[in-house]
Amino acid sequence: MKPEKRDYDAVIVGSGPNGLAAAILLQQNGLSVLLLEGKSTIGGGLRTEELTLPGFKHDVCSAVHPLAAGSPFFETLPLHAHGLEYIYPEVAAAHPFDTGTAAVLKKSVIETAELLGEDRDAYLKLMAHLAKSWPGLAPDLLGPLTYPKHPLDLAVFGLDALTPATFLAKRFKTEKAKGLLAGMAAHGIQPLTNLATSAIALVLMANGHLKGWPIPKGGSIKIAEALASYFTSIGGKIETNTFINSFDQLPSAHTVLFDVTPKQLMQIAGFKFSSLYKWQLRRYRYGAGVFKIDWALDGAIPFKAEDVRKAGTVHIGGTLKEIVTGEQQVWNGLHPEKPFVLLSQQSLFDNTRAPEGKHTAWAYCHVPSGSTKDMTDIIEKQVERFAPGFREHIIGRHTFNTQQLESYNPNYIGGDINGGVIDIGQLFTRPVLRLSPYRTSAKGIYICSSSTPPGGGVHGMCGYHSAKRALKDVFNII
Repeated sequence: MKPEKRDYDAVIVGSGPNGLAAAILLQQNGLSVLLLEGKSTIGGGLRTEELTLPGFKHDVCSAVHPLAAGSPFFETLPLHAHGLEYIYPEVAAAHPFDTGTAAVLKKSVIETAELLGEDRDAYLKLMAHLAKSWPGLAPDLLGPLTYPKHPLDLAVFGLDALTPATFLAKRFKTEKAKGLLAGMAAHGIQPLTNLATSAIALVLMANGHLKGWPIPKGGSIKIAEALASYFTSIGGKIETNTFINSFDQLPSAHTVLFDVTPKQLMQIAGFKFSSLYKWQLRRYRYGAGVFKIDWALDGAIPFKAEDVRKAGTVHIGGTLKEIVTGEQQVWNGLHPEKPFVLLSQQSLFDNTRAPEGKHTAWAYCHVPSGSTKDMTDIIEKQVERFAPGFREHIIGRHTFNTQQLESYNPNYIGGDINGGVIDIGQLFTRPVLRLSPYRTSAKGIYICSSSTPPGGGVHGMCGYHSAKRALKDVFNII
């Protein structure tokens, strides 16, 4: 039985991938759902704009989507029928070294291992079973703590995943293998000596071996547009240009789900929460930020290593030691002279991104929270280091410091694109320690952002699990 009639059964605030996922699941269950977005276009971190020059389409936030292609929820949706087409580069990710060589992540576990030379067997031992068992593990790992469906596989994964990446790297002998692991773990935006940083690397590599690291044709906005198209096709309603500052702005509904971080949740609905819950939210920890740069180029980036020129994603940072040092410096509030740089070269594989004969590139490095330091020269020196002559190809650039990123997307507090630190202390207890991390202390109010399990990434699973909780609590739909 549904509760008494309101304007809507459910209202979702925020149209990022998690807000869209929550809205879809609720609508699929026969509810009337309104999705509200503060900007003129939907998407949250899924937006594509001409940031530099006319005809050059740049992904404003997220660019490459291993977790979107492997999302247990998104896989159930007919997104291809709603215009989403993924492009799979031959090399999912490449990690260049000063020697002119590179480590690469390919879809084949064996091929990736073979290219690591004397670390072939160590890589196979680490990844072969995980890649095989990942489809069964993904639903448990990409959600809140629960009794696992595959406890033995989870135990095997956990033995490696809960260790620091620096510890797991001891399995390898070569700088190639160690560097490849370090670049993967550095996506976590925290010191690689932290517990559970290995989990981030293992999840990304497993997805690469199973699904690849795809690029949406036409830009990341295409994921949001496909989700929104499906949502409205089943009866959902979307309103843009509706920025919510106060709970009083919302139409009446039986439940409200917020695709925002704890800071905004407190601002909008804090007066409805218990003192204990507000105290818990105030203790939530945000992490380091990013400095982002987009380039318009008159040619492809001339990386020395041939395999890097075939990669959709490039991890720039050299050796394990260099990446460990740089990430620790950021954590300590410093700006590294040789930062880890995450770079994507989408136009090599998607000719809709730039005029004929031209190219785009997308990159960011980690910086202290709230930093306003211009890292343009430092990032470009890092790229030039592995691609001599790179700067000669630049015909336009656009940058975001952490404050500008937060202004663009209020969920990026201090430039933190993960919605809060994803360390062992907040991995499954984000945003607070409760039986359900999605349920607030106020009846009918839920949080569905990346500040809930499983955290950052374009997978929609935070929204899915939050909506599932609301369905059970409010509408008795299990």
